[in-house]
Amino acid sequence: MSRIGRMPITVPTGVDVDIEPGFVRVKGPKASLQRTIPAAIAFQREGDTLLAVRPSDSGEHRSLHGLTRTLVANMVIGVTQGFERKLEIHGVGYRCTARPDGIELALGYSHPIRYPAPEGITFEVPTPTRITIRGADKERVGQVAAEIRALRKPDPYKQKGVRYEGERIRKKAGKASK
Repeated sequence: MSRIGRMPITVPTGVDVDIEPGFVRVKGPKASLQRTIPAAIAFQREGDTLLAVRPSDSGEHRSLHGLTRTLVANMVIGVTQGFERKLEIHGVGYRCTARPDGIELALGYSHPIRYPAPEGITFEVPTPTRITIRGADKERVGQVAAEIRALRKPDPYKQKGVRYEGERIRKKAGKASK
């Protein structure tokens, strides 16, 4: 058995989990999420816990067991606590400003870049060089962070660009002169 797939999912009070074959809907105080899941993986509810059950030990079912359990567990965490990802902006003149519909980034291009906030995502700009991305869907929060980072990837030579908080970029030596 998968070690992750065997772990029970604790459902806190105030969270409603509706499981149908191939579909899960989770509603909580922060948001409501829904997702299609493999129909082969079933869930058993025992009080305030959910347990993922696979039908056989075939390779396909083993690979989907832990994945499906983790996806549903992330949905439960998302509707109760939410997820966040922090980005740092490094570079002279590189900055970010909050807008009502999203954020505006100045990343050394000839024009500012506007990034509209997708549905379910909120941006917070505590300082002009830091961005906090919050949302209930872990996948979407990570995707938005990756898209913003891709607007100006960290440069290994000058250490400029957008990076995740705590990300270390190894500095490369420049071209050696004679």
